[in-house]
Amino acid sequence: QNVINRGIELTKEYDEEIPEIECYPDELNQVWVNLIQNSIHAMDSKGKLTICIKKENSNLRVDIIDNGKGIPIEVQSKIFQPFFTTKPAGEGSGLGLGIVEKILEKHEGKISFESEPGKTRFTILLPIK
Repeated sequence: QNVINRGIELTKEYDEEIPEIECYPDELNQVWVNLIQNSIHAMDSKGKLTICIKKENSNLRVDIIDNGKGIPIEVQSKIFQPFFTTKPAGEGSGLGLGIVEKILEKHEGKISFESEPGKTRFTILLPIK
């Protein structure tokens, strides 16, 4: 919250009614924290972060969008691999997105992303039961 208050412009776009889902809340919280921290890092703690939540068919869809430097095309296929990181030595373990993917699989959810310089969007789909 402190980093967001200092340099990040946060926009929240939520449907009026967000359906409840069956989940392990602490685990999903870890998903959101990892994705938001990655976005903040990609923007060097200054930029625009947008979080969208809406119902899409039989899923809850969550988009986390930043205007950071983007994920280089040559590493996009590796970002969910354990221990892969684009961060300098000592700044990241490379476990964050691998853990995110495992948590979402446990919830029968999916994660995808699109990235280019100036815009990265992670989309999470979680089934509504």
